[in-house]
Amino acid sequence: MSATTPATPYALELRELRKSFGKTEIIRGASLAVQKGERVAIIGPNGAGKSTLFNLISGRLTPSSGEVLLGGQRIDGSKPYEINRLGLARSFQVSNLFSKLSVFENLRCGLLWSTGYRYTFLRFLANLHDANERTEQLLRMLQLEKRRDDLAMNLTYAEQRALEIGITIAGGADVILLDEPTAGMSKSETAHFIALIKEVTRGKTLLTVEHDMGVVFGLADKIAVVVYGQVIAFDTPEKVRANPAVQQAYLGSVLAQNQANAGLQAAGHQMEGAEHAAH
Repeated sequence: MSATTPATPYALELRELRKSFGKTEIIRGASLAVQKGERVAIIGPNGAGKSTLFNLISGRLTPSSGEVLLGGQRIDGSKPYEINRLGLARSFQVSNLFSKLSVFENLRCGLLWSTGYRYTFLRFLANLHDANERTEQLLRMLQLEKRRDDLAMNLTYAEQRALEIGITIAGGADVILLDEPTAGMSKSETAHFIALIKEVTRGKTLLTVEHDMGVVFGLADKIAVVVYGQVIAFDTPEKVRANPAVQQAYLGSVLAQNQANAGLQAAGHQMEGAEHAAH
């Protein structure tokens, strides 16, 4: 065994991953090694390749070259459902709920699908004790017991996102991918949701694409910074925050944008005050 080979396989590993669309290379030799149980946030400027990277990991895209390994097993080139059966599940930014099914039925669909059943068999499987019991456990974990029989379309946005994550983890996947899980939430909803994510993914490996830096630093054990299709840094939040290359490439631009937004807001208040004084 070489000195660089871990005693146990990484939960997820990317090796010199590349993806081109025509003559344009979007992912340019991205490498990443995630240990079992780590929570990793993937950040980077718009257009950096974060979504493409997620699509390559989950099988929605095939790499031009390089490797994706799940628990030491290559999955690049595999279909999304094959990767899901191997223990990787993805929750999308756009909800995939069955709006006219109840919360319980949505969770049970996710559970049965992940174990190989099809929705057309649900009427034959409704009384399966193990499936129903697991679904009840998920309801409690997600704090949705009181919404058990409500239609998914009648949930609040935050509750729908919680249900979406519940469906994602229903099959017992070891590696979870979340795409901007707190997008569109209020500050209080976001704080609650971070705590919920930590609880329901306890012991699992988590990768999330997230633009809210408060969420990133509150949730992640490590941060991967993607710029122009490359992972330029992968370390703890404290070390990433202090990394000069990261500050120059990403965090600095975020702070500058925040300052610009604050300046625009202040200017707006001044204009409103001037108009009020004129009247």
